[in-house]
Amino acid sequence: MTAAEISRIAGVTRATVSNWRRRHDDFPDPSGGTESSPLYDLEAVRAWLAARGHASAASPAEELRTMLRLHGRTGSGATGDSAELLLLVLAAARRSPAELAAAAGLSDADLASEAERDRAAVAEAVPGSGDGAVRFTAKDAPVLRALYACVRESGGQATLGVLAEWELEDSAASGAYRTPGPLADLIAQLLPGTPSSVLDPTCGSGSLLAAASRHGARALYGQDVLPVQARRSAVSLMLTAPDVTVTVRAGDSLRADAFPDLLADAVLSNPPYGIRDWGHDELAYDPRWAYGVPARAESELAWVQHALAHLVPGGYAVLLLPPATAGRASGRRVRAELVRSGALRAVIALPVGASVPLHVGLQVWVLQRPEPGGAARKSVLFVDTAAETPTTATGRGAATALSRTRGAGRSTSVDWAAVTARALEAWEAFTADPDAFEGEPGVAHAVGVVDLLDEVVDLTPARLVRASRAEVDPAKLSAEVDATRQDLVKAAKALARTAGREGWSAAGADAREWRTATASDLSRGGALTLLRPVPDSARTRAHPVSGESGLQGARAVLTGSDIATGSGPTGEPTELYDDTSPVIAVGDVLVRAVASTDGAMARVAGEGDTGALPGPHVHLFRPDPARLDAWFLAGFLGAEENIAGASTGSTTLTVNPGRLRVPLLPLEEQRRYGEAFRHVHGLRAEAQRATRLAEETARLLVSGLTGGQLLPSPGDD
Repeated sequence: MTAAEISRIAGVTRATVSNWRRRHDDFPDPSGGTESSPLYDLEAVRAWLAARGHASAASPAEELRTMLRLHGRTGSGATGDSAELLLLVLAAARRSPAELAAAAGLSDADLASEAERDRAAVAEAVPGSGDGAVRFTAKDAPVLRALYACVRESGGQATLGVLAEWELEDSAASGAYRTPGPLADLIAQLLPGTPSSVLDPTCGSGSLLAAASRHGARALYGQDVLPVQARRSAVSLMLTAPDVTVTVRAGDSLRADAFPDLLADAVLSNPPYGIRDWGHDELAYDPRWAYGVPARAESELAWVQHALAHLVPGGYAVLLLPPATAGRASGRRVRAELVRSGALRAVIALPVGASVPLHVGLQVWVLQRPEPGGAARKSVLFVDTAAETPTTATGRGAATALSRTRGAGRSTSVDWAAVTARALEAWEAFTADPDAFEGEPGVAHAVGVVDLLDEVVDLTPARLVRASRAEVDPAKLSAEVDATRQDLVKAAKALARTAGREGWSAAGADAREWRTATASDLSRGGALTLLRPVPDSARTRAHPVSGESGLQGARAVLTGSDIATGSGPTGEPTELYDDTSPVIAVGDVLVRAVASTDGAMARVAGEGDTGALPGPHVHLFRPDPARLDAWFLAGFLGAEENIAGASTGSTTLTVNPGRLRVPLLPLEEQRRYGEAFRHVHGLRAEAQRATRLAEETARLLVSGLTGGQLLPSPGDD
């Protein structure tokens, strides 16, 4: 293992490990690697740490990652095959925590035998799980023990994520991204009624199929080109929806369709985009191209037609697509036929940041396979959910119908409640009576088929939902500008007052130094408690929260974006459960689980956060007020240097909460620092409010001036 891995399991910085190597003669000698990057024996390091009272600070997931790297490819063969380990996760998640703890305490040989029995019990469930020739042995015990512990402490889904991450690291695959939960739910809710059978030909980790099961689907079919994703999807769906029929296959859905004869009630898909080698030449005469042969650059339109080909007549397909699909010249003929035939029912534009790639505003296409002899479709619905607030032709928000900011930066958070409401309200009103649909200027508009079939057939919602100048009342827009400008002036004055505080004197010739302790040490000493969201194990999945009796629908979820932007809880509890989920209380310290320089990393829970649930990317610290000041704790936990020292990863930096360090100061001095951090928090909040109002004021003014509703101010002469 590397020095970095030693620092993770010990809960210290890499600099501390370097100091141990220099200061302690009995520190284990390197057993491999190079002089600049030595490798150490794991057991020797652990024995050395245990002799000095350093308990492991690694989370169960990190422990499993370490064991996989050290032993995963060197065992008997079973732990080198992710399919076998995925089977073991499925079996382990069906066992009680006590049974898992007992299994982990067995001897290496007995543990291997126990794991083999667990694996064999579910051997037929996962695609590509082998012929049963691979067997666990005592050499696999370190990985097996870590896997059981990870399932017991973090849940089956977290364990699946570690295994998938491990296998994807050793493959040439890229672009394996999970569809965000709120987006997956929106896509599933766009399906009218409750379809019984649902297909996802690019199922990935199974997010869309899981959403379909939450909305009533009873038979799920999936296929993915990456075997590891297909296996992960199968196990994940069996954990989350144990009463649903799950059939998942590995393979390229376009070139090697695993379900050639399947006609499903619905198709959901988040297909790969920008793929040129999708089979254009060999599939040129494929019967699926009922709306025209897709050009080589139009793989997305190939997926659209693949979805339509797998629907029963009248069935719906909902796909997440890049915006270029709506307007590229090479796809004009296929788009025209989709519109002309009535197969395309709606195009919904999402805000920037809704899903990967985060810098692009993606679109949701809703399609319906035409029924033979069915009524002709006269119009297509277009919805633009990217507006920051719902807009109307009268009253506040009118100008936003003409001009809006479609993504204000990397830290922009998506208000999924507003996006979902806007999309579903328009879609449900349109499907109820397309001919009578009135729409909302700048947000939703039904465009006639004849009007769409021009020389470009551009289906971009932003250009098709724009409000005309006549729809915006100049007097009401002027009043809106005045009200917003007055709010801005008040916010600017409040910011100036907060920023005007003086007395931030130098600490002396040198910076202060203090002894520190890790959050893990403070937790063991009772100074604080680290609470985690309930793991998504089979036990909790069997009793999901209902809107009538549980927390879902009654409690909001505080997300990492909420901490960054200073907003109240905006998340949806779609994957949280009420039996052991921690509930936020006043004085709790909330820390984002993914490191970022955009916005605050930590804050103290206030009255507005009380009763909410921490999201899956939020760490919750509950300090003992007699020993730790909450604002003092939040200030130091969220410090940039502290976050960097406790983070691991390459592309995404994940914060290990146990490794965060806190100075050991008397309570009275903590309170002095805490008051300073509270003031800094207020400064950031005032600045964010002033920035939002300045952007809104500028947007309204530009919209009104360019739209002819406002005249230049006399002061501009």
